[in-house]
Amino acid sequence: MLRGGARAGLEARMRGARTASSQVASRGAGGAAAAMAGARQEAVRGTACRGARAAFPISFWGRLLSPPPLSCVTGLVQELLREEAPSRIAALTEELFQAAGSISEGDGGAAGAEPRSAGPVPLSGPPEAAGLSAAAPQAAALAQVEESAINLWNWTVTKHMGCIVNDEQRAKLRFVACRLVCFCEGSDPPEATIRRQILMSMKTGKGWIDIGKADLADEFLEIAMNSIEKLYAKLLKGSDGEADIHVHKADVEKNLFKVLSYQAESAVAQGDFQKAVMCMQRCKDMLMKLPRETCYLSILCYNFGVETYEWKRYEQSSFWLSQSYDIGKMDMEYSVGKEMRAKVLRLLATVCFEWDCNLYLDKALKAITLANQENIHPAGVFLKVKILLKSGASDEDINSAVSELLHHEMSLDFYLNTVKLLLEHGRESVGFDFLKSVPERFESSPDFGKITLFHIEFLLQNKRELLAKQKVEEVIIGHYTGKQLLPEALNQLHIILWDRAAKHYEAKNYSEALHWYSYSVSFYTPGQIDQNLAKLQRNMASCYLHLKQVDKNEQEVVAIKALEYLSEHLRDCRQLFAALKCLVRLTLSKVMTENEEKKDEDISSMLTYLTLAHKRLAESFTEENFTGDMRIFEAHWFRRVAWNLAVQFKDCPDKMRDFFLLSFKFSQFCPSDKAVLIAQRTCLLMAAAVDLEMGRQQVTPSEQMELLTQALQHLQACKEIWKVLKLTGDFAKDPTDTLLLLYEFEARSKLNDPTLYDLMESVWEQPQIEVKTLEIIASLAMESPARYPVLCKKALKSALNLHRKQTGIDAVKFSKCLHSLIDLSLPAGLTDLDMCVLQEVWDYFEDALNVVSSTDAYPEMEILWLMTRAWNTGILQYTVGKYNEAEQWCGLGMRFLSHLGPLKKSYESHMIGLYSEVLDKLDRAKGFLPNEE
Repeated sequence: MLRGGARAGLEARMRGARTASSQVASRGAGGAAAAMAGARQEAVRGTACRGARAAFPISFWGRLLSPPPLSCVTGLVQELLREEAPSRIAALTEELFQAAGSISEGDGGAAGAEPRSAGPVPLSGPPEAAGLSAAAPQAAALAQVEESAINLWNWTVTKHMGCIVNDEQRAKLRFVACRLVCFCEGSDPPEATIRRQILMSMKTGKGWIDIGKADLADEFLEIAMNSIEKLYAKLLKGSDGEADIHVHKADVEKNLFKVLSYQAESAVAQGDFQKAVMCMQRCKDMLMKLPRETCYLSILCYNFGVETYEWKRYEQSSFWLSQSYDIGKMDMEYSVGKEMRAKVLRLLATVCFEWDCNLYLDKALKAITLANQENIHPAGVFLKVKILLKSGASDEDINSAVSELLHHEMSLDFYLNTVKLLLEHGRESVGFDFLKSVPERFESSPDFGKITLFHIEFLLQNKRELLAKQKVEEVIIGHYTGKQLLPEALNQLHIILWDRAAKHYEAKNYSEALHWYSYSVSFYTPGQIDQNLAKLQRNMASCYLHLKQVDKNEQEVVAIKALEYLSEHLRDCRQLFAALKCLVRLTLSKVMTENEEKKDEDISSMLTYLTLAHKRLAESFTEENFTGDMRIFEAHWFRRVAWNLAVQFKDCPDKMRDFFLLSFKFSQFCPSDKAVLIAQRTCLLMAAAVDLEMGRQQVTPSEQMELLTQALQHLQACKEIWKVLKLTGDFAKDPTDTLLLLYEFEARSKLNDPTLYDLMESVWEQPQIEVKTLEIIASLAMESPARYPVLCKKALKSALNLHRKQTGIDAVKFSKCLHSLIDLSLPAGLTDLDMCVLQEVWDYFEDALNVVSSTDAYPEMEILWLMTRAWNTGILQYTVGKYNEAEQWCGLGMRFLSHLGPLKKSYESHMIGLYSEVLDKLDRAKGFLPNEE
């Protein structure tokens, strides 16, 4: 880390500043009046007040300030160095960056308007030693600026290591520190100062490059370059012979090499190829004297090659990669390893291949051959295969290349992609031979099915359908003898089979289409229900129709019509419910593939079928073959179906509610065990929730009343079930009680139900009610068409009390609750507020002050809001002549002002002036001061 200059001559001034600062900070609520009185007297001496002016509007506080002087920037630095909160560090960093960017040589420095001295400025020793010349105050101020800059630099380093600041923030803070140090540089700085400036400028420039803002780096790299020249000149001036000159030159060249490499990085990032080449060539020329930098420079050129390749600047990429390889071989002692050189060559081959394969094919092949000689790698072999295929090499050469891949442990996908590559280029014989050698490597792998699928696809693409059928039949046999494919592979196989069947169907070869469809059917077990199976059977039925084999077990539309007729006329219960189940299954398989218009129609049909099933279950049965257990079994089946349909169609709220209600109705035929009771409770809660949600939408008042009334009915039934359910176990963490309360409160408040207050009396007595519940109640109490400000206020007060009782107050949640309570209690713009109301609201502001004073987590915008409301309340009292009240509320606003952060400066002077005016008016009203008119 860097060390700053001395603070000699500044102690007294700093002590004075700290004393003044502590005095200002120590003025709390009790000392505010005295401080303001002093400000008032000073204002009176400066300009006479003529009469009482009208209150200034709040909007005039936000005027923009002029660019900050250097002293303001150093003040921000000191504030940052003391700060620990990450959010404030981020805010101060941005403020410092903006401020430092706006300072210039003409800002007058930290000491005001005095010019800097032309000669060196003493940075240490007491004021007497400096002779107290005219430049002494300026020199002391610049020394303070320089030390602040260096402290900021060192702080940034430590905080970055501790992950307090991110890379961009670090770059901005280095920018600030470097800018300040440059500002303080004299005309003939000492060697140590120049070296420090070189380091800071280099690192600042590199920091901008690393975060992708290379355009901001150039200024600092140029500063570093100029500083290196200054250093070299200074060293030469003090040298003592040829030997010294060589030593100095070697010393300077290390930094020069770094700056040139950074300039090359910046140029590449900005697309300035010529400048990058020039800088890199200078670095390359210096390698003879700096051989240890060989590896670094080679890798840097490789990185340039990667960047330009990604931008598809192939010519530039080829240049940089060639440079990287050449540099990497210059000094074998310090060169990159064989693996890296091979990596460079592989990318160079790729660039040539993608750039212009016909023109640069030989260059690509030479590069990849050389890469594989340096260090054999599967990626290199694969690339060589691609290049050989493109060049039209013989099968023998290509087979030799792909055989190399089998000597490496690679993923299955890698081998299969190689086979695909061979097939795409028409090398079927090589690809088939290679594919036959792959399975033995993956025989015990769960991915083995991929090879089988690929083999089948390979055979079909090459019109070897008979061999493909044999392979499929082997898979079917394996499926039933313990060698099943993984689900993903099986799905892929179904797609292959269906695709082949579809092609035969389009060619009107219906027998072959049926053959491939039957392979797909072979993987389904008897009785299995699957929407794809329904489609499959429909496709097969279509093939049978074309073949005029009408007797072959299936037309969905016809089947549905027949089943609907049966369900309306069958008297046999078992057959009736079997028909209804088939109807639901068939209709559901249709819904999955239909457009929205037809889907809605079929959803309505399923509601009809389920409603019919409920109606028939509710009838009295006399058949001996339909027992009570059978009724329960059927009720459970339809209950679960209705539940699943409700979940599935959540995008249609009214349908979802109807299915949940049907599921509840079916459950009433089932024994009331715990599982059924939980399902019943959930169904009714969901139905009530949907009715409430629909009631919040754009509906007519009569529709809203109907929906809210229905919701109350569902909630009443749910409460009865919940009472029974709670007897079956421990439901301490279950949210049902809270949901029932909130849903019922919303329904009754929007219905303007007179029993609402009775409901809430029991709520206020609950010992364990949560803050969130109270806040939701407060919100619902004022949600149109409900309007219960008394209940809203009571809920917010209760929530506020709970916030206070917490061991560690959540300042953000507390502030939101308090905000709502003040908004409700203190309407904006009213001047004739009752004193009791004002006192009550005053207590809320005092609560807020207590929390603000005890934590840094209170949101600054909320503090600003509290200050504004208190201040405006005081101004409103002032406008109607209530000067005592005006002084109290404006004073309250001033107390909040002291807790503001960066926003404080925007309001302070205006508020002080206006507050002085309020106090003047109050004094005159009491007869303490004569009117000046």
